[in-house]
Amino acid sequence: MFHVVLFQPEIPPNTGNIIRLCANTGCTLHLVKPLGFTLERRAVRRAGLDYDELADVRVHADLDACLAALAGSRIHAVETSGTRRYSDVSFAEGDALVFGPETRGLPVRVLERVPPERRLFIPMRAGNRSVNLANAVSVVVYEAWRQNGFAGAAQPAALNPSPP
Repeated sequence: MFHVVLFQPEIPPNTGNIIRLCANTGCTLHLVKPLGFTLERRAVRRAGLDYDELADVRVHADLDACLAALAGSRIHAVETSGTRRYSDVSFAEGDALVFGPETRGLPVRVLERVPPERRLFIPMRAGNRSVNLANAVSVVVYEAWRQNGFAGAAQPAALNPSPP
């Protein structure tokens, strides 16, 4: 499946939503330190991050360690200053999608490590700064998964039904 990389995420509920997204789509989540929150079990549950038991979540000391773990993956950076619309890319299994921290996005030193044609953006109306991190990850992950035929997705009848 795909790899989602959160570079120095800051807001626990955003990361919690992304953990849940990764659990539901089969993506591996990579968190690059420093994190703006603790991953201690009690704090994780309080922030709604307890889907980590259903998701593959990996924590890396820094970006170099993360990229080493992703050797062989195509790296795409998603940033408001991207050069290519995310929906114009042909995603392949194993691709890594890198997102920056909520308050400042990806630094130039990170973007420079990604070829310009793999620096992606999500279209939005003029005058807006950015899309919420969890929403941005959802938009791009579901497009990548759609392009790959929703590989591994359960049929509606196989999902856990709600009690009557």
